[in-house]
Parts: sequence; structure tokens; C-alpha cells
Amino acid sequence: MTENRTDDHPVSRFGHVEPDDLPNDLRVRIEAIAEKSGFVPNVFRALARRPAELRAFLDYHDAVMERDGGLSKAERELVVVATSGANHCTYCVVAHGAILRIRARDREIADRVATNPWTAALSPRWRAIVDLALVLATDPARLTAEHLGAARAAGLDDDEIWDVGAVTALFALSNRMAHLTALQPNPEFFLMGRTSRT
Repeated sequence: MTENRTDDHPVSRFGHVEPDDLPNDLRVRIEAIAEKSGFVPNVFRALARRPAELRAFLDYHDAVMERDGGLSKAERELVVVATSGANHCTYCVVAHGAILRIRARDREIADRVATNPWTAALSPRWRAIVDLALVLATDPARLTAEHLGAARAAGLDDDEIWDVGAVTALFALSNRMAHLTALQPNPEFFLMGRTSRT
């Protein structure tokens, strides 16, 4: 714990569950994630309070974020960081900002997008992805055919446009649960993609 932390709930205001206390199928899935990253992301420890919901979250996450085709994995993380920044979700900005830095091979991109996704300097394609995601995240009733036309003009096909919507929707859920639980980012996320791994 750092000197400036004042919270008394290092993971969630509702407590958390360690992987050893999960049903076997979830324990195996979380341990595989921990083996790859080197730690258990706090989101899984917090959502494990309700195993059926964690299972559903993981299934939908994998279907949206890990599928073949459509947006690149870096572009999907770009959507997460932009929408999480717009939703003021510290956990998702920090965690997915780390993944975006790694997948985009850019140490600055996540900070630029998270702090002001509306004006971050991006390529025309990435600007179109972020602009569409922001409409869906902040004012979905305002979405029109013109927004979709702008995305298509920047080179996105219908499958990629669907990806923008699916990622934005998934992280609307994730952002709101992170706010509800006061979910704290793992310290490891802050340096990922900024420094060389040792």
C-alpha cells in the first residue's frame, strides 16, 4: 500500500474471494490468467463474490475481446480505454491502459486517450473507432446513420462496427460494477507497458 492511499478496502468495498475459494472451473480459468500476467487481476477477485455472474462475465469478455477477426486486439483495448475514460472508471483505465500500451507498443497512447478521448491525436481509423465508441458510451440515443457512415468512411466494416458496440457495451457493465464496488487496480498494472519486463 502506498503512502497516499486512504481507502480501507484494497480490492472492493464488498470484499473479495481468492481463487482457491472458487468453484473448480473458475479457479482453473483465473489461475490461467494469473499465470500469464503474473498476478490475479482484482476484477476477478471482486466479481467472484457471485460465481455465476463471474462465469458469465468471463464468457462474454472472451467472446468479445478474444475472438478472431474484426477489430485488432489493440483496437479493442482502445475502445475500452476511451469509454472507461469517458465513464471515469479508474480500474478499467488503469488495467486496460496497461494492455493497450503493450498491444499498441506505445507507452503514451493510453494516457492520452484516457484523459481526453474526444481530442486525443489518433490516426483517422482510430479516431473513427473512438468517436463511435464515445457516442455509444455517453449518449447512445443520439447514434445515427451518420455516425455509422463516418466509421465506414474511415475504413471500418460492419463486423468491426459491431465490435465497437460490443466492447463498449461490455465495458459499460464493467465500468459500473467497478464504480459500485470501488474496485482498486492492482499495483502491477501501473508499470505494465511503460518499463521493460525483468
